[in-house]
Amino acid sequence: MILADTSIWIEMFRRGGFKAQLDSLIANDQLCTHPCVVAELACGTLPDRQNTLKLLDNLIALRTMQLADLRVMIESRGLASKGVGLTDVHLIGSCLASPGTQIWTIDAALGRVSESLSIRASVP
Repeated sequence: MILADTSIWIEMFRRGGFKAQLDSLIANDQLCTHPCVVAELACGTLPDRQNTLKLLDNLIALRTMQLADLRVMIESRGLASKGVGLTDVHLIGSCLASPGTQIWTIDAALGRVSESLSIRASVP
């Protein structure tokens, strides 16, 4: 499974970037989402807002982790001071808890950290 982070969706909504790749992943049931990504997107301006949120809600959603578990992960994986925030840590934790799931991002810090954890997706 591929988890597209907020940066991928914003690029698609603003400029149409990655639309073909997202469409292909959706058609092949390979795209998942995370409640934090959907919530971040809901904070912004979306095209056809209600329908877009409904479509995002219909994607397979990864399980969220408890904050206490995320804190343990931050310490055990050395994620402090790496430039990632709470949402990024949620995505990392959910991918690590769902073997085979990778993060697709254009965010530099999240990309570096997910690469170091071997969970960065390379989507053409």
